[in-house]
Amino acid sequence: MEIWEAAVLGLLQGLTEFLPVSSSAHLRIAGAVMPAAHDPGAAFTAIVQIGTELAVLLYFRREILAIWRAMAQQIGGRAFDADAARLGWLIAIGTLPIVGLGLAFADLIETALRNLYVTAAMLICFGIVLGLADRFGSRKKALRQLGWRAGILLGFAQALALIPGVSRSGATISAGLLLGFRREDAARYAFLLAIPAVFGSGFYQLFKSMGVPDQVGLAPTAVGTAVAFLSGYMVIVAFMRLISTASFLPFVCYRIGLGLVLLALLMTGCLAPV
Repeated sequence: MEIWEAAVLGLLQGLTEFLPVSSSAHLRIAGAVMPAAHDPGAAFTAIVQIGTELAVLLYFRREILAIWRAMAQQIGGRAFDADAARLGWLIAIGTLPIVGLGLAFADLIETALRNLYVTAAMLICFGIVLGLADRFGSRKKALRQLGWRAGILLGFAQALALIPGVSRSGATISAGLLLGFRREDAARYAFLLAIPAVFGSGFYQLFKSMGVPDQVGLAPTAVGTAVAFLSGYMVIVAFMRLISTASFLPFVCYRIGLGLVLLALLMTGCLAPV
């Protein structure tokens, strides 16, 4: 893969990671369209996602520090912020489904589920789910009302994003809306919940690729990660400002439209599914 292609993929990652449109689907499609890149692979995708998660750490740094402090104080038997500590434990427990399913179905995730027919179907199906959740969710609950049952359900929703085309933020936000949470609170929790999963996946793939002939290369991967961080931070700032008032309808239409176009390209032989 050329440096410029890695930069394009990193830009796609940064622009789409925090929007409910599936960054992994866009990376997969872009890899199929750019002749020299092909499918960048699960390892490249996971490592470049670290760049966008660094943007999350920067944007939510105060909340993350408050969560860590509260959890440490609770463990140490000192006075602590109960809401922050509970949120931290909910994130920890909510991460377990994606870790367990990711390890159990690793081979399937890196092979059959990267088929572009699967990607197209997920773009369309979960676009419809997002639209229904946005339309019928009550959007009344605040994040402090998140309980253990809802936290675990949101964790399983996030695990669906192991399939390209689902969207990590889209699945978690949709579940949050269906559980009655406000758009901004569902999005905030989705981004915080993704931190341990994305970092864990990225470093696991990095460790696994050590000593193995590299499909992409270190320099392109580094460039893609840096571009993903810069573009991702700009997107998350804009998204969090707009999310409280903006409808998800444009994202729903985009997902369904992209899925239909992808299906047409596959069925006419313009793109190969694998």
